[in-house]
Amino acid sequence: MQAERVFITEVGPRDGLQNEQKIVAAADKIAMVDRLSMTGLAEIEVSAFVRPDKVPQLADAAEVFSGIERRPGVCYSALVPNERGLDHALAAGVDKVCLFTAASESFARANTDASIAETIDRFRPVVDRCVAVGLPVRAYVSCAVACPYEGPVEPTAVAGVMTSLLALGELELDLGDTIGAAGPRDIGRLLRSAAEVTPIDDIVLHLHDTGGAAIACAREAIEMGVRRFDGSCGGLGGCPYAPGAPGNLATESLVALCDDLGYETGVSSAAVEAVGAWIRSST
Repeated sequence: MQAERVFITEVGPRDGLQNEQKIVAAADKIAMVDRLSMTGLAEIEVSAFVRPDKVPQLADAAEVFSGIERRPGVCYSALVPNERGLDHALAAGVDKVCLFTAASESFARANTDASIAETIDRFRPVVDRCVAVGLPVRAYVSCAVACPYEGPVEPTAVAGVMTSLLALGELELDLGDTIGAAGPRDIGRLLRSAAEVTPIDDIVLHLHDTGGAAIACAREAIEMGVRRFDGSCGGLGGCPYAPGAPGNLATESLVALCDDLGYETGVSSAAVEAVGAWIRSST
């Protein structure tokens, strides 16, 4: 009997590097993506087409996309904030577009200079254009458990944002514990509420390990039926607008957890860990 599959999106090249103090060379980013492409990952979030003054670490998104060696069967995605970002992403030939909002008004303002409702309004033409050309869309909902400015976030608030996003059209919803505040009980509350909006196995979970509980949270989520996660090789990461969020859930740790629980990922934990160690030594 074939093991059930857990799907992992590697976000190290984008979310993992965006908060580095030292600018990582485009050549190193390209090499990082190429190395990750050989680990069995089916999706890699390569970069973001955002304003260079907002996230200078990702100002070379077009250069990175033009330099990577695309491996058949691997989806190469990118974050875009609006239609202008989408124009650049389409020109770069991205395979999937990622959008970003929050369940916290304060965080939405800090990260996007807009309210939650305004960010969703911005997304509408982006989603319409992506649907028209058959491009998949992911929507991140950050601060799904807690906000660095407002504190705990109610699961019902997250569900409300999810509902508004799904009204835009067909897209993938990714719930982020942006500051790594969650424990397994918090994840349980979040997912029970989210499951009232969309099937739980359609939800993607994005965990940070600030409090050291990311693996326990991932285990709880898997037991509840989540089959899609983000991870960052070597635990790289952090958000420039989320003080105290130093690292994502390490992809290799997530793969090891899935292996222990009897789930298939298709990813080599050792190979991903090696990429994380290499990029850390290069930056």
